[in-house]
Amino acid sequence: SLLKELSDANERIKALEIKLMSLESRVPKPFPNVKFLNYRTKKRILVTGGAGFVGSHLVDRLMLKGHEVIVADNFFTGSKRNIEHWSGHENFELIHQDIVNPLYIEVDEIYHLASPASPPHYMYNPVKTIKTNTIGTINMLGLAKRVGAKILIASTSEVYGDPEVHPQTETYWGHVNPIGPRACYDEGKRVAETLSYAYAKHDRVSVRVARIFNTYGPRMHVDDGRVVSNFILQALNNKTITVYGHGNQTRSFQYVSDLIDGLIALMDSNYTLPVNIGNPTEYSITEFAVIIRNLVGNNNPIGSTEAVEDDPQRRKPDISRAKNYLNWQPKVPLKQGLEQTVSYFRQELQRT
Repeated sequence: SLLKELSDANERIKALEIKLMSLESRVPKPFPNVKFLNYRTKKRILVTGGAGFVGSHLVDRLMLKGHEVIVADNFFTGSKRNIEHWSGHENFELIHQDIVNPLYIEVDEIYHLASPASPPHYMYNPVKTIKTNTIGTINMLGLAKRVGAKILIASTSEVYGDPEVHPQTETYWGHVNPIGPRACYDEGKRVAETLSYAYAKHDRVSVRVARIFNTYGPRMHVDDGRVVSNFILQALNNKTITVYGHGNQTRSFQYVSDLIDGLIALMDSNYTLPVNIGNPTEYSITEFAVIIRNLVGNNNPIGSTEAVEDDPQRRKPDISRAKNYLNWQPKVPLKQGLEQTVSYFRQELQRT
């Protein structure tokens, strides 16, 4: 009977362990260690689009530095999973808000990152993309004007369109098709820049403009239709990696942590003209496909499909301004960044 009691007890322990496991997953995990700032150095910072790929990495960095962070996001392309690890922290606040509607809060700094940024997302609703980048930007600049906040506008290398100048410096005016399929994003961002400098001139708003080049890393959309995610997905699913057109078109890729360094350096600087933030190391799309194939260990040959309309042939930032004025340059080599990104994609594919 003693043996029976023991085996019964064992069974009960097993059942309890299973119950505990499901409960443990609900217990909030401890927050990462946050620096303690006194009231003089602690800032209240609004990050629009803070649940997105770049925004959530920026939120992590600002939180760890000890600032109060307010995220405004409509979750069109952002995801609560990107920021849920801060939920409940006393320095963190999340507002479910579409910035096409005005926001009335008091802050010291605004990072305006809200906008769909990959072609499938911004072409899904071109009018909405234009509204977010024009009316949304007017709302954020208006907020900065009212409360005297410093504002950083996330612009894009797309303001250069399909460039005729290589590498692109910030003084290049661009070569954009105003009615092409990508125009809603390209022109939306160009107007956002125009608006920023109109507010700076007319209303003395303190603005910073970052022209962000291709960025990759964990939390990027698995299905965003851009090169990095397409290639990694194809490689992980053991499919042929397909290149659009001849594959000689070039891109330069920066790892997300480098971009965050650059955005914070720009916000903290006194430099008010647009600044390119990107990695000047250029790769042809075919080279890039081979690197990913080898990283994942997929042995299929590289395939090709027909070219896409409005696809820029070359893209490479001139980052002299960032080097000179912000003392910034990218540090993470492509292979190292891709390893992190591939392991994130692996987890995502298992999860779904």
